[in-house]
Amino acid sequence: MTLDARLVDPLDALHLPREGGAFRVGLVVPQSGPLGLTGPSALDGALLAAHEINARGGILGRPLDLVLVDGGGAPHPVAAEVRRLLDAGALDALAGCHTSDVHRAVETVAAGRIAYIYTPPHEGGTRRPGVLCTGTDPTGQLAGAVGMLTERHRLRRWALIGNDYIWPRSVHRAAATLATRAGARIVLERRVPFGAVQPAVEPLLEALRTARADALLLSLIGRDLVHFNRALRRSGLDRRIVRLSGALEENGLLALGGDDTGTLYAAMPSFATLAEEPRQLLGERHRALCGPWAPVLDAYAVGLYDGPAAARGARAPSRPGAARAGPGGRPAAGRGAARRAPGPGRGGRFRRPVAASRQLTCEDR
Repeated sequence: MTLDARLVDPLDALHLPREGGAFRVGLVVPQSGPLGLTGPSALDGALLAAHEINARGGILGRPLDLVLVDGGGAPHPVAAEVRRLLDAGALDALAGCHTSDVHRAVETVAAGRIAYIYTPPHEGGTRRPGVLCTGTDPTGQLAGAVGMLTERHRLRRWALIGNDYIWPRSVHRAAATLATRAGARIVLERRVPFGAVQPAVEPLLEALRTARADALLLSLIGRDLVHFNRALRRSGLDRRIVRLSGALEENGLLALGGDDTGTLYAAMPSFATLAEEPRQLLGERHRALCGPWAPVLDAYAVGLYDGPAAARGARAPSRPGAARAGPGGRPAAGRGAARRAPGPGRGGRFRRPVAASRQLTCEDR
């Protein structure tokens, strides 16, 4: 089967005419940086959406093209590239999954000019006109999980470890309130700059031991989350501490090699929807189009599968600052729930090697 979707380089979008008068959606997805390991999956989700939209005749008879912007850089350079594309009239809509600091910078240049769909869990707060958040905020993501785990495992001493930017700060504030409400307390909080987990990991592990934490909320992302979970496994603390992650998805679990402790939980919606028929059918269509070794469809991929369609019909909010729910007003799947992360090979889903998630997309095959 041939992929009916075009991925356009930003330079080409700036200087070359649109083929067939294409409707162009800017796709701000990390191809580098902390979340780079999730980029191939997210890109495949968007390509699958574009393929299916084009197979149905496109958008108002126009083919859908995706203009790829690397969302893995620092916030201001990423926003500057989006601004150049907007100033040139090269985009009709914008969708992306990237860190919240990049999101806030992109929002500044996109708001009021174009529909901008932001799909991951986010830090909450108000949004500017034309910006639609389809993920959930920290309280919505963690409300059921923290209380349920605290009760189930009789937890009393929560530790909070995350990267140092806007989303983990908001997550930690929400988690502190929820843990207190559940009868526990926060005994440790640490935030680490992007890429600094490896040199800081031993002091972090020692701080966990000293604090006698029995629960750990992780708001590390991407490769930093992988590095920390590997170190936790080597130390043996993974068998003593119940872990809840707000950013653990399938690529991160593959890189970790799965989990066999039974005490690693994820609050990302992708694990919660694995058994649902629409999710299974989406995976089947992806494999039929891209082959068995295509990147796994994680939460970011599922969000960006919905992103181009949402961008097509999005309008500016009726009042400035409205941070809205998912398409059709529905909350994201798995909202507020925690799911135990699958172990290596559980259900056959995570048995294949990490090399299967290398940076290939349907277009490469």
